[in-house]
Amino acid sequence: MNDMQPLSAKRLEQLGEDFEAKPVNTLAMNAVTTSGINPVAHNYDRARRLQRRFSVTVDNGEVTNQNRSGRCWLFSSLNVARFVAKKSLNLDEFEFSQNYAMYYDKLERINYFLRDVANLVRAGEPADSQLMQHLLSDVMGDGGQWTMAMNVYKKYGAVPKDFFPETASSTNTSEMNTQLRCLLHTAVAHMYADPSAIDRVVDETVEAGHRMLTIHLGEPPKSFDWEWTDKDGDFHRDGETTPVEFWKKYVGSADLEDYVCLVDDPRAEHAKGKKIGIEHLGNVVGGDATEYLNVPNQFMKDCVRRILSELGMPAWFGADCHPMMDRDNGAWATDLYEYGKVYGVDFDMDKEARVRYGDSAMNHAMAFVGVDVADDGKTTNRWRVENSWGSKVADKGYFTMSDDWFSEYVYEVAVPKSMLPAEYQAALTEPATMLPAWDPMGALA
Repeated sequence: MNDMQPLSAKRLEQLGEDFEAKPVNTLAMNAVTTSGINPVAHNYDRARRLQRRFSVTVDNGEVTNQNRSGRCWLFSSLNVARFVAKKSLNLDEFEFSQNYAMYYDKLERINYFLRDVANLVRAGEPADSQLMQHLLSDVMGDGGQWTMAMNVYKKYGAVPKDFFPETASSTNTSEMNTQLRCLLHTAVAHMYADPSAIDRVVDETVEAGHRMLTIHLGEPPKSFDWEWTDKDGDFHRDGETTPVEFWKKYVGSADLEDYVCLVDDPRAEHAKGKKIGIEHLGNVVGGDATEYLNVPNQFMKDCVRRILSELGMPAWFGADCHPMMDRDNGAWATDLYEYGKVYGVDFDMDKEARVRYGDSAMNHAMAFVGVDVADDGKTTNRWRVENSWGSKVADKGYFTMSDDWFSEYVYEVAVPKSMLPAEYQAALTEPATMLPAWDPMGALA
Protein backbone atom coordinates (compact mmCIF):
# COMPACT_ATOMS: atom_id res chain seq x y z
CA MET A 1 0.00 0.00 0.00
CA ASN A 2 1.42 3.36 -1.04
CA ASP A 3 0.80 6.16 1.48
CA MET A 4 3.05 8.64 -0.33
CA GLN A 5 1.16 11.91 -0.83
CA PRO A 6 2.19 14.45 -3.48
CA LEU A 7 2.82 18.07 -2.56
CA SER A 8 -0.26 19.69 -4.09
CA ALA A 9 -0.70 23.20 -5.40
CA LYS A 10 -3.22 23.87 -2.61
CA ARG A 11 -0.71 22.80 0.03
CA LEU A 12 2.02 24.95 -1.55
CA GLU A 13 -0.29 27.95 -1.51
CA GLN A 14 -1.09 27.38 2.15
CA LEU A 15 2.60 27.08 3.04
CA GLY A 16 3.29 30.40 1.35
CA GLU A 17 0.42 32.12 3.14
CA ASP A 18 1.58 30.73 6.50
CA PHE A 19 5.10 32.00 5.87
CA GLU A 20 3.95 35.49 4.97
CA ALA A 21 1.56 35.65 7.91
CA LYS A 22 4.47 35.97 10.34
CA PRO A 23 6.62 39.08 9.79
CA VAL A 24 9.53 37.43 11.61
CA ASN A 25 9.85 34.97 8.70
CA THR A 26 10.35 37.78 6.20
CA LEU A 27 12.82 39.45 8.55
CA ALA A 28 14.79 36.18 8.80
CA MET A 29 14.67 35.71 5.01
CA ASN A 30 16.03 39.20 4.39
CA ALA A 31 18.86 38.72 6.88
CA VAL A 32 19.89 35.21 5.82
CA THR A 33 19.73 35.84 2.07
CA THR A 34 21.98 38.84 2.58
CA SER A 35 24.44 37.56 5.19
CA GLY A 36 24.07 33.77 5.43
CA ILE A 37 22.70 31.75 8.31
CA ASN A 38 25.68 31.78 10.70
CA PRO A 39 26.00 35.55 11.18
CA VAL A 40 22.25 35.80 11.72
CA ALA A 41 22.04 32.88 14.16
CA HIS A 42 25.26 33.78 16.00
CA ASN A 43 24.67 34.06 19.75
CA TYR A 44 26.63 37.19 20.59
CA ASP A 45 26.15 36.88 24.34
CA ARG A 46 27.36 33.26 24.43
CA ALA A 47 30.36 34.03 22.23
CA ARG A 48 31.60 36.90 24.40
CA ARG A 49 31.37 34.75 27.53
CA LEU A 50 33.53 31.96 26.05
CA GLN A 51 36.86 33.34 27.23
CA ARG A 52 40.33 32.19 26.21
CA ARG A 53 41.72 31.82 29.72
CA PHE A 54 42.63 28.47 31.27
CA SER A 55 43.82 27.33 34.67
CA VAL A 56 45.97 24.59 33.10
CA THR A 57 47.78 25.06 29.79
CA VAL A 58 50.26 22.82 27.95
CA ASP A 59 52.19 24.93 25.46
CA ASN A 60 52.82 23.07 22.19
CA GLY A 61 54.14 25.97 20.10
CA GLU A 62 53.10 26.85 16.56
CA VAL A 63 50.17 24.88 15.17
CA THR A 64 50.49 22.60 12.17
CA ASN A 65 48.46 22.69 8.96
CA GLN A 66 46.98 19.63 7.27
CA ASN A 67 45.93 21.78 4.30
CA ARG A 68 43.50 20.09 1.90
CA SER A 69 43.80 16.61 3.33
CA GLY A 70 41.99 14.47 5.88
CA ARG A 71 45.09 13.62 7.90
CA CYS A 72 43.88 15.19 11.16
CA TRP A 73 44.34 11.91 13.08
CA LEU A 74 47.98 11.74 11.98
CA PHE A 75 48.60 15.43 12.61
CA SER A 76 47.01 15.32 16.07
CA SER A 77 48.78 12.12 17.14
CA LEU A 78 52.09 13.55 15.92
CA ASN A 79 51.29 16.78 17.74
CA VAL A 80 51.16 14.76 20.96
CA ALA A 81 54.38 12.97 19.96
CA ARG A 82 56.19 16.20 19.03
CA PHE A 83 55.47 17.59 22.50
CA VAL A 84 57.37 14.62 23.93
CA ALA A 85 60.15 14.94 21.32
CA LYS A 86 60.60 18.66 22.00
CA LYS A 87 61.20 17.90 25.66
CA SER A 88 63.59 15.07 24.83
CA LEU A 89 65.51 17.24 22.35
CA ASN A 90 65.28 20.46 24.41
CA LEU A 91 63.68 22.33 21.50
CA ASP A 92 61.07 25.09 21.40
CA GLU A 93 59.81 24.08 17.95
CA PHE A 94 59.81 20.74 16.17
CA GLU A 95 57.56 18.97 13.69
CA PHE A 96 57.37 15.39 12.50
CA SER A 97 56.82 14.50 8.85
CA GLN A 98 53.10 13.82 8.41
CA ASN A 99 53.85 12.89 4.80
CA TYR A 100 56.03 9.99 6.01
CA ALA A 101 53.25 8.70 8.26
CA MET A 102 50.66 8.98 5.49
CA TYR A 103 52.89 7.19 2.98
CA TYR A 104 53.09 4.06 5.12
CA ASP A 105 49.49 4.26 6.28
CA LYS A 106 48.32 4.32 2.65
CA LEU A 107 50.65 1.50 1.65
CA GLU A 108 49.58 -0.67 4.58
CA ARG A 109 45.93 0.16 3.98
CA ILE A 110 46.21 -0.98 0.37
CA ASN A 111 47.51 -4.34 1.55
CA TYR A 112 44.89 -4.56 4.35
CA PHE A 113 42.00 -3.79 2.00
CA LEU A 114 43.11 -6.21 -0.70
CA ARG A 115 43.60 -9.12 1.69
CA ASP A 116 40.37 -8.40 3.52
CA VAL A 117 38.39 -8.29 0.28
CA ALA A 118 40.19 -11.36 -1.07
CA ASN A 119 38.96 -13.36 1.93
CA LEU A 120 35.41 -12.10 1.37
CA VAL A 121 35.48 -12.98 -2.33
CA ARG A 122 36.75 -16.48 -1.55
CA ALA A 123 33.96 -16.85 1.02
CA GLY A 124 31.33 -15.99 -1.59
CA GLU A 125 30.45 -12.44 -0.53
CA PRO A 126 28.32 -10.95 -3.34
CA ALA A 127 29.80 -7.93 -5.08
CA ASP A 128 26.57 -5.98 -4.53
CA SER A 129 26.19 -6.79 -0.83
CA GLN A 130 25.89 -3.96 1.68
CA LEU A 131 29.27 -4.88 3.17
CA MET A 132 31.16 -5.00 -0.13
CA GLN A 133 29.58 -1.79 -1.39
CA HIS A 134 30.50 -0.04 1.88
CA LEU A 135 34.11 -1.22 1.69
CA LEU A 136 34.39 -0.13 -1.95
CA SER A 137 32.92 3.31 -1.29
CA ASP A 138 35.00 3.93 1.84
CA VAL A 139 38.41 2.83 0.56
CA MET A 140 41.42 5.17 0.34
CA GLY A 141 40.04 8.02 2.37
CA ASP A 142 42.48 9.96 4.54
CA GLY A 143 40.79 9.38 7.90
CA GLY A 144 41.96 7.12 10.68
CA GLN A 145 42.12 6.36 14.39
CA TRP A 146 44.66 6.62 17.22
CA THR A 147 45.30 2.86 17.16
CA MET A 148 45.91 2.95 13.42
CA ALA A 149 48.42 5.78 13.89
CA MET A 150 50.27 3.82 16.56
CA ASN A 151 50.38 0.80 14.24
CA VAL A 152 52.27 2.94 11.72
CA TYR A 153 54.69 4.44 14.25
CA LYS A 154 55.46 1.10 15.87
CA LYS A 155 56.31 -0.48 12.53
CA TYR A 156 57.87 2.44 10.65
CA GLY A 157 58.81 5.00 13.29
CA ALA A 158 58.82 8.70 12.42
CA VAL A 159 61.18 11.28 10.93
CA PRO A 160 61.63 15.03 11.33
CA LYS A 161 59.70 16.94 8.71
CA ASP A 162 62.84 18.23 6.96
CA PHE A 163 63.75 14.69 5.92
CA PHE A 164 60.43 13.98 4.20
CA PRO A 165 58.61 17.27 3.53
CA GLU A 166 55.15 17.84 2.14
CA THR A 167 54.41 17.44 -1.56
CA ALA A 168 51.67 18.70 -3.85
CA SER A 169 49.77 15.45 -3.29
CA SER A 170 50.21 15.30 0.49
CA THR A 171 48.78 18.80 0.94
CA ASN A 172 45.90 18.10 -1.46
CA THR A 173 45.17 14.39 -1.53
CA SER A 174 42.03 14.23 -3.67
CA GLU A 175 43.65 13.40 -7.03
CA MET A 176 46.02 10.82 -5.53
CA ASN A 177 43.18 9.19 -3.60
CA THR A 178 41.00 9.05 -6.71
CA GLN A 179 43.69 7.16 -8.62
CA LEU A 180 44.41 4.79 -5.72
CA ARG A 181 40.69 4.12 -5.32
CA CYS A 182 40.41 3.29 -9.01
CA LEU A 183 43.38 0.94 -8.69
CA LEU A 184 41.72 -0.96 -5.85
CA HIS A 185 38.31 -1.05 -7.53
CA THR A 186 39.98 -2.53 -10.59
CA ALA A 187 41.67 -5.14 -8.45
CA VAL A 188 38.37 -6.19 -6.86
CA ALA A 189 36.76 -6.45 -10.29
CA HIS A 190 39.57 -8.79 -11.37
CA MET A 191 39.17 -10.88 -8.20
CA TYR A 192 35.49 -11.47 -8.95
CA ALA A 193 36.19 -12.10 -12.63
CA ASP A 194 38.79 -14.80 -11.90
CA PRO A 195 38.93 -16.00 -8.26
CA SER A 196 41.81 -18.33 -9.14
CA ALA A 197 43.99 -15.28 -9.82
CA ILE A 198 43.36 -13.52 -6.49
CA ASP A 199 46.87 -13.98 -5.10
CA ARG A 200 48.43 -12.60 -8.26
CA VAL A 201 46.02 -9.66 -8.29
CA VAL A 202 46.89 -8.80 -4.67
CA ASP A 203 50.65 -8.92 -5.27
CA GLU A 204 50.52 -6.89 -8.48
CA THR A 205 48.20 -4.29 -6.95
CA VAL A 206 50.38 -3.82 -3.85
CA GLU A 207 53.34 -3.28 -6.17
CA ALA A 208 51.38 -0.79 -8.27
CA GLY A 209 50.12 1.00 -5.15
CA HIS A 210 53.67 1.34 -3.84
CA ARG A 211 54.77 2.78 -7.18
CA MET A 212 51.89 5.27 -7.26
CA LEU A 213 52.43 6.42 -3.69
CA THR A 214 56.13 6.97 -4.29
CA ILE A 215 55.39 8.99 -7.42
CA HIS A 216 52.96 11.19 -5.46
CA LEU A 217 54.69 11.46 -2.09
CA GLY A 218 58.36 10.75 -2.74
CA GLU A 219 60.60 7.95 -1.53
CA PRO A 220 60.71 7.87 2.28
CA PRO A 221 64.11 7.71 4.00
CA LYS A 222 65.28 4.43 5.50
CA SER A 223 67.80 6.30 7.66
CA PHE A 224 69.09 9.85 8.12
CA ASP A 225 71.86 11.77 9.86
CA TRP A 226 70.32 13.55 12.83
CA GLU A 227 71.88 16.66 14.29
CA TRP A 228 70.35 19.70 15.96
CA THR A 229 71.00 22.79 18.03
CA ASP A 230 68.82 22.95 21.13
CA LYS A 231 67.12 26.01 22.61
CA ASP A 232 70.14 26.66 24.85
CA GLY A 233 72.40 26.90 21.80
CA ASP A 234 74.11 23.54 22.35
CA PHE A 235 74.87 21.45 19.26
CA HIS A 236 74.11 17.71 19.21
CA ARG A 237 74.90 14.97 16.70
CA ASP A 238 73.31 11.50 16.82
CA GLY A 239 74.77 10.30 13.54
CA GLU A 240 72.89 7.92 11.28
CA THR A 241 69.60 6.73 12.75
CA THR A 242 66.56 4.91 11.44
CA PRO A 243 63.00 6.23 11.78
CA VAL A 244 62.13 3.46 14.26
CA GLU A 245 65.21 4.27 16.36
CA PHE A 246 64.30 7.97 16.31
CA TRP A 247 60.73 7.28 17.46
CA LYS A 248 61.83 4.97 20.27
CA LYS A 249 64.59 7.28 21.51
CA TYR A 250 62.73 10.59 21.51
CA VAL A 251 59.08 9.59 21.95
CA GLY A 252 59.22 6.13 23.51
CA SER A 253 59.41 7.42 27.08
CA ALA A 254 55.77 8.52 26.91
CA ASP A 255 54.51 4.98 26.14
CA LEU A 256 51.99 6.34 23.63
CA GLU A 257 51.74 2.91 22.04
CA ASP A 258 50.17 1.58 25.25
CA TYR A 259 47.39 4.16 25.33
CA VAL A 260 43.78 2.95 25.35
CA CYS A 261 41.01 4.44 23.24
CA LEU A 262 37.91 5.41 25.22
CA VAL A 263 34.66 6.21 23.46
CA ASP A 264 31.32 7.60 24.50
CA ASP A 265 28.82 5.53 22.50
CA PRO A 266 25.54 7.02 23.74
CA ARG A 267 23.27 4.24 22.43
CA ALA A 268 21.55 2.41 25.29
CA GLU A 269 22.16 -1.06 23.85
CA HIS A 270 25.93 -0.62 24.16
CA ALA A 271 26.83 -0.96 27.83
CA LYS A 272 29.39 1.26 29.49
CA GLY A 273 32.51 -0.49 30.72
CA LYS A 274 32.55 -2.89 27.75
CA LYS A 275 34.74 -3.06 24.64
CA ILE A 276 33.41 -2.48 21.15
CA GLY A 277 35.15 -2.94 17.82
CA ILE A 278 34.41 -2.31 14.16
CA GLU A 279 34.56 -5.11 11.63
CA HIS A 280 36.96 -4.67 8.67
CA LEU A 281 38.46 -1.46 10.12
CA GLY A 282 42.24 -1.28 10.24
CA ASN A 283 45.39 -0.45 8.34
CA VAL A 284 48.32 -2.71 9.29
CA VAL A 285 47.78 -6.45 8.90
CA GLY A 286 48.96 -7.98 12.16
CA GLY A 287 48.76 -4.65 13.97
CA ASP A 288 46.55 -3.82 16.94
CA ALA A 289 42.82 -4.05 16.30
CA THR A 290 40.74 -0.87 16.25
CA GLU A 291 38.82 -1.36 19.49
CA TYR A 292 37.44 1.01 22.10
CA LEU A 293 36.36 0.87 25.72
CA ASN A 294 32.90 2.42 26.01
CA VAL A 295 32.79 4.70 29.06
CA PRO A 296 30.74 7.63 30.42
CA ASN A 297 31.63 10.98 28.95
CA GLN A 298 32.53 12.34 32.39
CA PHE A 299 35.17 9.64 32.83
CA MET A 300 36.73 10.75 29.55
CA LYS A 301 36.83 14.33 30.84
CA ASP A 302 38.42 13.22 34.11
CA CYS A 303 41.16 11.34 32.24
CA VAL A 304 41.91 14.31 29.97
CA ARG A 305 42.16 16.60 32.99
CA ARG A 306 44.65 14.20 34.57
CA ILE A 307 46.73 13.98 31.39
CA LEU A 308 46.93 17.77 31.23
CA SER A 309 47.51 18.49 34.91
CA GLU A 310 49.38 15.42 36.19
CA LEU A 311 51.35 14.36 33.11
CA GLY A 312 51.67 17.83 31.61
CA MET A 313 50.89 16.35 28.20
CA PRO A 314 48.48 17.07 25.34
CA ALA A 315 45.59 14.59 24.97
CA TRP A 316 44.39 13.22 21.61
CA PHE A 317 40.64 13.16 20.92
CA GLY A 318 38.08 12.70 18.17
CA ALA A 319 34.89 14.73 17.77
CA ASP A 320 32.15 15.87 15.41
CA CYS A 321 33.74 19.25 14.75
CA HIS A 322 31.08 20.87 12.58
CA PRO A 323 28.09 21.59 14.87
CA MET A 324 28.10 24.98 16.60
CA MET A 325 31.57 25.90 15.37
CA ASP A 326 32.86 29.41 14.78
CA ARG A 327 35.90 28.51 12.71
CA ASP A 328 37.27 32.02 12.26
CA ASN A 329 37.21 32.86 15.96
CA GLY A 330 37.97 29.31 17.10
CA ALA A 331 34.99 28.54 19.30
CA TRP A 332 32.62 25.66 20.08
CA ALA A 333 29.61 25.87 22.39
CA THR A 334 26.26 24.07 22.21
CA ASP A 335 24.36 27.38 22.05
CA LEU A 336 26.82 29.36 19.94
CA TYR A 337 24.24 29.56 17.13
CA GLU A 338 20.49 29.85 17.62
CA TYR A 339 19.37 28.23 14.40
CA GLY A 340 16.03 27.16 15.82
CA LYS A 341 15.05 30.72 16.64
CA VAL A 342 15.78 31.84 13.07
CA TYR A 343 13.81 29.00 11.47
CA GLY A 344 11.11 28.54 14.11
CA VAL A 345 12.17 24.91 14.51
CA ASP A 346 12.98 22.83 17.60
CA PHE A 347 16.24 20.90 17.09
CA ASP A 348 15.71 18.70 20.12
CA MET A 349 17.71 15.51 19.45
CA ASP A 350 20.09 14.43 22.20
CA LYS A 351 23.48 12.82 21.61
CA GLU A 352 22.05 9.31 21.36
CA ALA A 353 19.44 10.35 18.80
CA ARG A 354 21.98 12.25 16.74
CA VAL A 355 24.18 9.14 16.50
CA ARG A 356 21.29 6.77 15.89
CA TYR A 357 19.67 8.82 13.15
CA GLY A 358 22.78 9.83 11.23
CA ASP A 359 23.04 13.43 12.42
CA SER A 360 26.42 13.15 14.17
CA ALA A 361 29.58 11.04 14.09
CA MET A 362 33.25 11.54 14.73
CA ASN A 363 34.95 13.30 11.80
CA HIS A 364 37.95 15.22 13.16
CA ALA A 365 40.84 14.58 15.55
CA MET A 366 42.68 17.22 17.58
CA ALA A 367 44.55 17.53 20.87
CA PHE A 368 43.50 19.05 24.17
CA VAL A 369 46.22 21.37 25.47
CA GLY A 370 44.42 23.20 28.26
CA VAL A 371 41.48 23.24 30.63
CA ASP A 372 39.85 25.79 32.90
CA VAL A 373 38.71 24.34 36.21
CA ALA A 374 36.60 26.34 38.65
CA ASP A 375 37.83 27.15 42.14
CA ASP A 376 35.86 24.20 43.55
CA GLY A 377 38.36 21.93 41.76
CA LYS A 378 35.54 19.93 40.18
CA THR A 379 33.62 22.03 37.67
CA THR A 380 35.16 22.28 34.21
CA ASN A 381 34.35 25.49 32.38
CA ARG A 382 36.12 25.15 29.02
CA TRP A 383 38.92 23.44 27.12
CA ARG A 384 41.81 24.63 24.95
CA VAL A 385 42.30 22.71 21.71
CA GLU A 386 45.27 22.47 19.37
CA ASN A 387 43.92 22.11 15.85
CA SER A 388 45.76 21.41 12.59
CA TRP A 389 44.14 24.03 10.36
CA GLY A 390 47.01 26.51 10.41
CA SER A 391 47.55 29.71 12.37
CA LYS A 392 45.30 32.04 10.36
CA VAL A 393 42.13 30.93 12.17
CA ALA A 394 41.11 31.02 15.83
CA ASP A 395 43.72 32.06 18.42
CA LYS A 396 46.74 31.45 16.17
CA GLY A 397 45.22 28.04 15.41
CA TYR A 398 44.10 27.22 18.96
CA PHE A 399 40.37 26.76 19.64
CA THR A 400 38.22 27.15 22.77
CA MET A 401 35.57 24.53 23.58
CA SER A 402 32.83 24.87 26.18
CA ASP A 403 32.43 21.94 28.57
CA ASP A 404 28.88 21.25 27.42
CA TRP A 405 30.12 20.94 23.82
CA PHE A 406 32.59 18.28 25.01
CA SER A 407 29.64 16.35 26.45
CA GLU A 408 27.63 16.48 23.25
CA TYR A 409 30.17 16.17 20.44
CA VAL A 410 33.39 14.56 21.72
CA TYR A 411 33.35 10.81 21.06
CA GLU A 412 36.83 9.49 21.71
CA VAL A 413 39.98 10.15 23.72
CA ALA A 414 43.27 8.24 23.97
CA VAL A 415 44.55 7.80 27.54
CA PRO A 416 47.26 5.85 29.38
CA LYS A 417 46.06 2.41 30.38
CA SER A 418 47.31 3.10 33.91
CA MET A 419 44.53 5.66 34.42
CA LEU A 420 41.83 3.02 34.18
CA PRO A 421 40.29 1.55 37.36
CA ALA A 422 40.48 -2.20 37.98
CA GLU A 423 37.09 -2.99 36.43
CA TYR A 424 38.02 -1.19 33.21
CA GLN A 425 41.42 -2.86 33.15
CA ALA A 426 39.63 -6.21 33.39
CA ALA A 427 37.23 -5.23 30.61
CA LEU A 428 40.18 -4.72 28.27
CA THR A 429 40.93 -8.45 28.49
CA GLU A 430 37.44 -9.42 27.32
CA PRO A 431 36.48 -9.86 23.65
CA ALA A 432 35.00 -6.78 22.01
CA THR A 433 31.43 -6.65 20.78
CA MET A 434 31.96 -6.26 17.06
CA LEU A 435 29.84 -3.74 15.20
CA PRO A 436 29.33 -3.73 11.41
CA ALA A 437 31.69 -1.78 9.18
CA TRP A 438 29.10 0.95 8.57
CA ASP A 439 28.33 1.58 12.25
CA PRO A 440 28.66 5.27 13.32
CA MET A 441 31.37 4.33 15.81
CA GLY A 442 33.47 3.28 12.82
CA ALA A 443 33.54 6.82 11.48
CA LEU A 444 37.10 7.96 11.02
CA ALA A 445 38.63 11.18 12.25
